[in-house]
Amino acid sequence: MAEPTIRLSVGQAIVRYLTHQYSERDGVERRFVPGIFGIFGHGNVAGLGQALLQNEVSPDPEEGRLEYWHGRNEQGIVHAATAYARTMDRLQTLAATASIGPGSLNMVTGAALATTNRIPVLLFPSDIFANRAPNPVLQQLEDSRDPDISCNDAFKPVSKFWDRVNRPEQLMVSLPGAMRVLTDPVETGAAVVCLPEDVQAEVYDWPLSFFAKKVWHMDRQVPAPSALARAVSAIKGAAKPLIVSGGGTIYSQASEQVRELATATGIPVADTQAGKGAINWDHPAAVGG
Repeated sequence: MAEPTIRLSVGQAIVRYLTHQYSERDGVERRFVPGIFGIFGHGNVAGLGQALLQNEVSPDPEEGRLEYWHGRNEQGIVHAATAYARTMDRLQTLAATASIGPGSLNMVTGAALATTNRIPVLLFPSDIFANRAPNPVLQQLEDSRDPDISCNDAFKPVSKFWDRVNRPEQLMVSLPGAMRVLTDPVETGAAVVCLPEDVQAEVYDWPLSFFAKKVWHMDRQVPAPSALARAVSAIKGAAKPLIVSGGGTIYSQASEQVRELATATGIPVADTQAGKGAINWDHPAAVGG
């Protein structure tokens, strides 16, 4: 018996898929991507833009709306999404989309910031026509010597996941791949799914299983007993031990435990840029960055 399907555009499928993605830690589930920033123009207004409008007017009865916020600057919306993900201890993030050419290219710096700092952010830059018939299109930016290259290839060195969806069915591999990276505390960073403007509006019969609720378990990594024993031995044997507290302290929600350890032992604590706030500045053991 054939699996039931639903006919949606690629843009509609993206919205529906994201409303069914959850993260979990300590038994608490959260919508992993509760909303999306967007600046619409040539390339995404008739694809992802239309899908977001339809979702607002008639949201998914099971999962509700994917919130949309209109941005004013492409780089700014990526920075805002990154800040949100950091505030939520990387258990949630936001997506961002921009129009073809300079609009999408403006998101590259934001992607670099997120990847450098291991902050999950999901980007949907609009891309050149997959069928290549309309060429060039308005502000389209591409390599005239190679029709497979557009300005979105600039995201490759500054992202942890990159793909260009040239056929609708590729989305069923691309989106789970992006989610796998976004929810991996080691590999996380910018996940970039480039969307050719004709493919965004292309209709496909999607298997309903693609939109089933998915929970991504973001458990804390427990150290091996032998590694923990070595750490304890090193601290006990140190004449002047120092704790360097980084972003992992915050993202694993262990700041209180670090402060308690410092209070009990008097071991000084230095924080990295990503670890700011792990210990309060006026704590007797805090020595700054």
